[in-house]
Amino acid sequence: MSNNERSPLSIGLTEQRRNDKQRRKPDLRIRRTRSLLSNALVTLMQEKPIDKITVQEVLDRATVGRSTFYLHYRDKDDLFLCVLEDGLEMWSTALLRKQEKSYRIAPVTEFFMHVGDAKKLYRALVDSGRIHAFFELAQGYFARGIARRLKDMGMKNLVQSELDARSHALAGNLLSLLKWWLDRGARESPKAMDELFHRMAWSGLQSKSKLR
Repeated sequence: MSNNERSPLSIGLTEQRRNDKQRRKPDLRIRRTRSLLSNALVTLMQEKPIDKITVQEVLDRATVGRSTFYLHYRDKDDLFLCVLEDGLEMWSTALLRKQEKSYRIAPVTEFFMHVGDAKKLYRALVDSGRIHAFFELAQGYFARGIARRLKDMGMKNLVQSELDARSHALAGNLLSLLKWWLDRGARESPKAMDELFHRMAWSGLQSKSKLR
């Protein structure tokens, strides 16, 4: 996707959101408020198009005041972007946080299962034209997670630029596989898709690198 085709949600807001996250160290009350607002938006998105959802509807569903909302988010799109980023951060680092000892470089089984269970939300993203923003953000998050995972596995003979390029390509393959799987009605099990993705991933990696 070219810069001219990128969603406005993924231009500028992403960098601002990262800066906001770095500045804020949320306590339990703040995390609870953000969770209420995020859950309210996600629920509403499964009921009606996101462009027709108002901030007031989110506030009513979350039982949060308007002034509280604007302490955390600039507008509805800012909240939406935060929902995407929080979810992608969780999934893209899942194996690292678990310190899983396996050949897997991404939690494909778990991620596909989650997306498969949230078909209404996926359809809402497609119908609103925001699926491209999701995939663009997701590729960046998963690329970083895969690169860190490969480093932890002790990949050799890969200079940093090639590691970054391969990780970005693998993240793109993962998301392309997800779209293919969903478009076909999710016929295969998430576990089968995990095995397929990793067979394809390692067929390219093993010819170039060695494990400790």
